Amino acid sequence: MNTTILALDLGTHTGWALYHRDGSVASGTEHFKPGRFEGGGMRFLRFKRWLTELLAASGALNAVYFEEVRRHAGVDAAHVYGGLMAHLTAWCEHHNIPYQGVPVGTIKKHATGKGNAAKEEMLAAASRRGYAPIDDNEADALALLHWAVETQET
Repeated sequence: MNTTILALDLGTHTGWALYHRDGSVASGTEHFKPGRFEGGGMRFLRFKRWLTELLAASGALNAVYFEEVRRHAGVDAAHVYGGLMAHLTAWCEHHNIPYQGVPVGTIKKHATGKGNAAKEEMLAAASRRGYAPIDDNEADALALLHWAVETQET
């Protein structure tokens, strides 16, 4: 596959996984919690700056996939997710990068065989693929990345 793919598990602790043209994978978790003396919008500015830095470091992005969440544990989480998704999709449009949301159940089923897999099962699935994710956010991004690589034509 001669393409570069970014997979994101959006949230205050955003999990990410990047598939490079040579087949190598980089992943991690970025934190976008506002500092004590920052306004709430700073998380979104830092998110956009991080995306731009990731684009510059990778040379190009052929596709972006993000975890499409339909139910949140609380109102604050829903607001953060919605803001990050809005900034991500606008950023992708600005850079002419195709993007797609993928339902959580689809990702979990592909990774574990169960659409309602627990965080521990997602971490175990990432470990079986040879990764050592820091947290469930990174594990989810890795699962999404493998779903994209194995099921999508990019």
